[in-house]
Amino acid sequence: MDYDNILEKGTTFLTTYGIPVIGAIIIWIIGSWIIKKILKVAGNVMTKSDYDASLQKFLLNLVGWGLKILLILTILAQLGIETTSFAAILAAAGLAVGLALQGSLANFAGGVLLMIFKPIKIGDLIEAQGELGVVKEIEIFTTKIITPENKLVIIPNGTLSNGNIINYSEEGKLRVDLTFGVSYDADIKQTKEVLLSVLTANEKVLQDPAPSVNVSELADSSVNFAVRPWCTPANYWDVYFETTENIKIALDKAGIEIPYPHAVEIQKEG
Repeated sequence: MDYDNILEKGTTFLTTYGIPVIGAIIIWIIGSWIIKKILKVAGNVMTKSDYDASLQKFLLNLVGWGLKILLILTILAQLGIETTSFAAILAAAGLAVGLALQGSLANFAGGVLLMIFKPIKIGDLIEAQGELGVVKEIEIFTTKIITPENKLVIIPNGTLSNGNIINYSEEGKLRVDLTFGVSYDADIKQTKEVLLSVLTANEKVLQDPAPSVNVSELADSSVNFAVRPWCTPANYWDVYFETTENIKIALDKAGIEIPYPHAVEIQKEG
């Protein structure tokens, strides 16, 4: 047996394949450790930035898979395998998936923006895409709101993030805009006192900012008053309806007339 020839072939094999394989193993071990560290740091940053839990999990998985694919391509290159074709295949696959899921990707991007910049949050009263309601849930692709009629409305995040959003809850206070008309025979000062007393008697009406009552218009058949109480978003509808009802009762009690349209019938003798 030619031991020298076997030793030479073994040395050649180890030189040709062994060292790259050992290098690939080392790269895998070090790369995996680096990926874990990167994901841990990224997770801590997202937690401190108060990222949504579902968004945080999704982004960490996305970053993790991207780094693992990069690590695998690096190992293949270490083993002498041409990686250009793999990169081309991945690029083509990514393009195909992107074209097939344009709408879904737009909704995903919108969901990410909503969760990062947080123009709205769960419990907020908002108006968007022609809908008014309280935010029930913000998901990756859609946002769910509950309307005052207790209807569930599902809005795609792509259109939601690209459209106008009115957030009634953000400032913590809302002004209720109401208008009441009284007869021209009514005393303006007395009417203002009656209207203001209704507002100050309601515990749900905030005193800071103070409620206001002002003459807003001299209409055809009435003097119109702008009644402006402030309240928290949660009490908006209570203040709206209670104020409307209580003002009618108070005006009747004070003998102040609320005018209504009159029809005049003219008859001609034939």
